[in-house]
Amino acid sequence: MSDSLSSSPAARIGVITFPGTLDDVDAARAVRLAGAEAVSLWHKDADLRGVDAVVVPGGFSYGDYLRCGAIARFAPVMEEVVAAAERGMPVLGICNGFQILAEAHLLPGALLRNANQRFFCFEQRLRVETTQTAWTNRYAEGEEIVVPMKNGEGNFIASPEELDRLEGEGLVVFRYVGNPNGSARDIAGVRNERGNVVGLMPHPEHAVEPGFGPDSQAGPRTGTDGLEVFRSAIDSLLAV
Repeated sequence: MSDSLSSSPAARIGVITFPGTLDDVDAARAVRLAGAEAVSLWHKDADLRGVDAVVVPGGFSYGDYLRCGAIARFAPVMEEVVAAAERGMPVLGICNGFQILAEAHLLPGALLRNANQRFFCFEQRLRVETTQTAWTNRYAEGEEIVVPMKNGEGNFIASPEELDRLEGEGLVVFRYVGNPNGSARDIAGVRNERGNVVGLMPHPEHAVEPGFGPDSQAGPRTGTDGLEVFRSAIDSLLAV
């Protein structure tokens, strides 16, 4: 079984590895299956090696000491990610990556312990709330997809005023269909105002290949609902 990587990748997408990262290999595979070149970035890197987009993957960066993502936010590579995101580079944070982007103030809100105080791992149905991002333009607004989810601190919170702003400005990207962790207003993922930075708690990189994803309650693409996240980024880069 081989990755569907063309001889001339459409884009170079960096995938960051921190000490404690678990899903960098899966994210890199998703990038390759989408048709781009995956470039490995290390937490101590002082540059992004000329990549066109960045994925901050899931795991337990720096052992989740202090708070999830609180230490990783200060890694040398994140200085470059923040600067690149502010220039408009597409950046995706998945699970721990979402926590890191929130700690870096690239995304609004914060992630707390799940309402039931437990870590869980299962298939999760999501509704796509907006396609106006670099990472969701291949979906249809209101479409429901199924991707795996695994976290202990995925409970999204923000002040009532901030939640109203997110809703009013269309910054909610994904919403849980059946809230698993107590997240405010069922929010599973958000974006920045520009739409180039997106974070979500569920794992699209684990739903990119038939037979290796959530086929038991498959979404419209039979276990590959997450692949369109990465294909969307490639389309966004080609459109520039």
